[in-house]
Amino acid sequence: MRVFLYEFITGGGLLTAGEGPPAGSLLQEGAAMLAALAEDFSRISGVTVDVLHDARLPEFDLPRRRVWRVSQPQDELRLFKRLSAEADVTVLIAPETNGLLTRRVQLAEAAHARLLSPGSTLVELASDKNRTAAYLAVRGIPVPRGEVLQPGAPLPIDCPTPFVCKPARGAGSEGVALLQSRDNWRPAEPPTHQRIEAYCPGIPVSCAWIGGAHVQILEPCLQYLSDDGRFTYQGGRLPLEAGLRRRARALARRVAEALPPASSYIGVDMVLGRASDNNTHHDVVIEVNPRLTTSYVGLRAACRGNLAEAMLHARAGKSMDLDFSPGCWEFDASGNVSQLQDDR
Repeated sequence: MRVFLYEFITGGGLLTAGEGPPAGSLLQEGAAMLAALAEDFSRISGVTVDVLHDARLPEFDLPRRRVWRVSQPQDELRLFKRLSAEADVTVLIAPETNGLLTRRVQLAEAAHARLLSPGSTLVELASDKNRTAAYLAVRGIPVPRGEVLQPGAPLPIDCPTPFVCKPARGAGSEGVALLQSRDNWRPAEPPTHQRIEAYCPGIPVSCAWIGGAHVQILEPCLQYLSDDGRFTYQGGRLPLEAGLRRRARALARRVAEALPPASSYIGVDMVLGRASDNNTHHDVVIEVNPRLTTSYVGLRAACRGNLAEAMLHARAGKSMDLDFSPGCWEFDASGNVSQLQDDR
């Protein structure tokens, strides 16, 4: 089996920008996800992995893989289309920023790729934070109260405080800010669609699932976020305390059942209100990630099975038993994982 793994930042997606080599948090997280997924697929008998690689970056040490180094944007696009068409399955990872992931999915679909990541219907929905919030709210799933802010428009008079301002089509924590008053707000430069929403205090959690005929909810992870009002992702920890775990899994299942079906790995970010185990009134969904998430690096360490193999099973309409270690695991945004003494 040939598996094409494409990660936008490390795979040459930024060659068209005409700037220097990729850097920053998105590069760290992208490289971590790619390395983890490539290793898991390489553990499956008979699987060969193809990856594109930006020639400006140091080469990754990925087992049983064919690396296609690209230095020109036209070569990157040509190989992307070719490998998408030739592979038995294709997994796409890219930021949702300004439709980057959507366009890559559409290119792969045009090449008749057999996707093992979400298709364009789900990706288009989840890439727009305003549209996602409205979609979930109509289906009774709790989201922060918020509204669309058009490019160049003033802040609404009835804007709640404190509030969070973020790009409607963004990824990670880029452009996200917690503002304590209206006086702290500045319009986006350049003007772009934004989402303004009420700040929801609580415990930040991510929860992923593998979709398909039998949705498998994975272990929820506590998120480590910066406390500077930018919510920069710094890693996470699992498992959660039992009561929080039940609440996170229940909310993730509601989201999974509400979204368009997809036999792939999908993640959701949420905030669990500081309430008793039986009171979920303040639990809210922040956003949906229609792709592999950085928490994969921690989940795969804690899982006694192979998550990549479980994804293949899901695409075939089957389910695979996944057992997670009872131990405590911590991971950072660069993919470093350690097992901790369980002091919960």
